[in-house]
Amino acid sequence: MFGRGSTLRLLKNVVQESPADQTEAILLTEDSSLTRFTRSAIHQHVAERNRAVILRVILGKKIAVVTTHMGQPSSLRKSLRKAISLAQVQPPNDEFISLPKPKSISDIKTYFENINLLTPNRKVKMIKHLLRRIDEKKCKASGAFSNGIVEMAVVNSLGIEAYQKFSDLSLHLIVENEKSSGYAGFVGRDPDQLDVDSLAQEAMGKISKEEPAQIEPGEYEVILESYAVSELLSFLGYLGFHALAVQEGRSFFSNRFGEKMVDEKVTIYDDGFDPQGLEVPFDFEGIPKKKVTFFDQGVAKEVTYDSFTAGREGRESTGHGLIAPNTAGPIPINLFMEKGGSSLKEMIQSIRKGIYVTRFHYTNVVEPMKAVITGMTRDGTFLIEGGEIRRPVKNLRFTESILKALSQVSAISKERKVCSEGTVYSRRFVTGTVAPAIKVDGFHFSGVSSL
Repeated sequence: MFGRGSTLRLLKNVVQESPADQTEAILLTEDSSLTRFTRSAIHQHVAERNRAVILRVILGKKIAVVTTHMGQPSSLRKSLRKAISLAQVQPPNDEFISLPKPKSISDIKTYFENINLLTPNRKVKMIKHLLRRIDEKKCKASGAFSNGIVEMAVVNSLGIEAYQKFSDLSLHLIVENEKSSGYAGFVGRDPDQLDVDSLAQEAMGKISKEEPAQIEPGEYEVILESYAVSELLSFLGYLGFHALAVQEGRSFFSNRFGEKMVDEKVTIYDDGFDPQGLEVPFDFEGIPKKKVTFFDQGVAKEVTYDSFTAGREGRESTGHGLIAPNTAGPIPINLFMEKGGSSLKEMIQSIRKGIYVTRFHYTNVVEPMKAVITGMTRDGTFLIEGGEIRRPVKNLRFTESILKALSQVSAISKERKVCSEGTVYSRRFVTGTVAPAIKVDGFHFSGVSSL
């Protein structure tokens, strides 16, 4: 880890030496470890220390980006020269206006010192305790326990100087017996919030000794747990909650702002400063994050912007810029769905015949403009009859419009959970979606698996 002073000095020196019209320098450092276990045995422990410096230079309206993992001044100068030479041969982007100018960023706590107590030995002891609890129930456990420290800094030639240090940890747990499996997950910034006993109890609560029943595809009332709901929200963010999708005419929001699109109980927003989530004070352009409300009591309201998409419309960025070059758009990464007034038990009791879904996997897009996705249920799918969970069922394929599902929400839980799959296979920057459980009065299942 470099620390605030050294990091900002390093980036400021690069920016000041740049002959480009405008220059941006981003530093991301990572110090992380990952412990995996399967069939109730630890089988892998890996650690990574890495840094990346991303340089973006602008010559007129010609733009180039170069990334290096070398932090020495001589290496950064070489990368800067490379970026300049690349920019010189790029076609101009006539829609580019400017890099952003600095704005005041509120000081928030995103780093907890006790993350350093999660040594490999400490993690092994915690996992062994978890495995003993599960083995007592004649079950096997698999999963991954990851923790890390990340530094993020952004400096540009217009005066932006932003730095933040983050801690994060996540534990994903799957418990299995011969008949079924159950899932539980945790993600947070403070290790003191992790309760492995509670996670074990949650995952084991989905285990059944009964053979899963096969039910016919069709439309059912469903209870979607927070894990499943968070996946729906993430797809909405990717498909249509941002300005680039609207500007390109591929968002479900296109020409529908001000229209009631989903049930009035549904309010969805993005807020990097909400302490109930994984706070992130500024984006990868150094702009403070604004709260953006996508659905306000069911009505389509607004979308996220970065400096490029904002410049197209003469607006200001909402603080949702991602690392350049970014062709995906200013995708929101701190999503929330407003909580409701029901308990999970009350929601289950209100169903005559329906399906309880813990989470989804292998989810893919079918129709972006209608937000239709398809995927499978996993790790805890049950039949609800007469207001009670009766038996496990074989996993089902769903094919459904997220918008249609949210237009049929009849209850939302009081409790919400931070959900995240983490960033195991990319640059480490862990964020989360805060989601309640929901009851949907009609959800379409298109097929049945053999498992």
